[in-house]
Amino acid sequence: MRDEASKFIPLDVVEKLGSGDGSASEDRSPPVLDEGPRATTSMQYRRAPLTSPARQFEVLEEPDISVGPSGTGNFRMDLAEHGWEAFTPAELEIFQINLGKLCNMTCRHCHVDSGPDRTEENMDRQTVELCLEAIERSGAHTVDLTGGAPELNPNFEYLVDACVEKGLHVIDRCNLTVLLTGPHKHLPEWFAERGVEVVCSLPHYRKLGTDAQRGKGTYDKSIKAIRRLNEAGYGQGDPQRKLTLVTNPVGAFLAGNQASLEQEWKDALKRNHGVTFDALLALNNMPMSRYLEWLMEKGQVEAYLERLVNAFNPGTIAGVMCRNTLSVSWDGYLYDCDFNQQLEMHMAWDGEVERPHLRDFDLATWKQHEIRTHRHCYGCTAGAGSGCGGAIEK
Repeated sequence: MRDEASKFIPLDVVEKLGSGDGSASEDRSPPVLDEGPRATTSMQYRRAPLTSPARQFEVLEEPDISVGPSGTGNFRMDLAEHGWEAFTPAELEIFQINLGKLCNMTCRHCHVDSGPDRTEENMDRQTVELCLEAIERSGAHTVDLTGGAPELNPNFEYLVDACVEKGLHVIDRCNLTVLLTGPHKHLPEWFAERGVEVVCSLPHYRKLGTDAQRGKGTYDKSIKAIRRLNEAGYGQGDPQRKLTLVTNPVGAFLAGNQASLEQEWKDALKRNHGVTFDALLALNNMPMSRYLEWLMEKGQVEAYLERLVNAFNPGTIAGVMCRNTLSVSWDGYLYDCDFNQQLEMHMAWDGEVERPHLRDFDLATWKQHEIRTHRHCYGCTAGAGSGCGGAIEK
């Protein structure tokens, strides 16, 4: 009998909820592979110890890492070795909003621990309005919407329309399968009408690798969703209808060369399925949340951390996303990035505000604050670098 960690919440749970049928389908076991994470339930649902950020930090700090620039495995010290004694932002360009942890999928590599059971942590209209006010003060040119599945938030379309009306570039970070659920089948055309950039996660262009991380049946649904986006004009080279795919390694490896992977993916998806996209982002897996849980199960935590530290690339430091992005949680608190957000590493504001909120946002203060770091940050500086915009060194 499989342990609880290997069970999979079916993809159609949210669609059933949307149709008024609140019953959950019978659990289905994901395919068993030798390498790579498998679909699972949320850690919160299983009451897993790693639900606690404090426990995640303990696991990350346990290995004695004596490699890297400073030989300490201390990210802040490695920054200092390359002249970054102070680690502060550059210009604020991207206002990233995590609309909540509700998702129609439960992927094994998810750093948010999202899932169909995360129904409480979702942004309300009042907080959306505070976001819109803070965006005006921020001067950011791009609003990046993420989750969970951001489309499941009832305020999603209102927020997109408000941002488009302000002339802002809007990015929707989409898991693809949500576009096939009942209440969201209109979104490809709706996005196209508003010029929303759709950034879609797809672990691999082959079925085996994708279903291993995201659950049986995910790949076929993802291809169907890409086809729907193509029909709406996405993936055809139109900058107003840009379709970007995001891949991450299936296993304890670093992301491959983004440029060469992009061509390989374009050729394979066009040849095998007749679908197209505009760009590929290759991301490293972050050693946290459900991916950290998988590393622990495989006894790979120390090896993966050493791999990240050994691959530390000082040429990526200036371009890491925490230097040009403000991350906002579903309840309106401010963070340096979405990874810090999930680890509850609140932004280090001035001395009077312990947990800065949207109401506290001030651009001048943001520019002067020290960015908080920990060992998970090596995931952003390893190899060519990695962030929400893909590889840092092209």
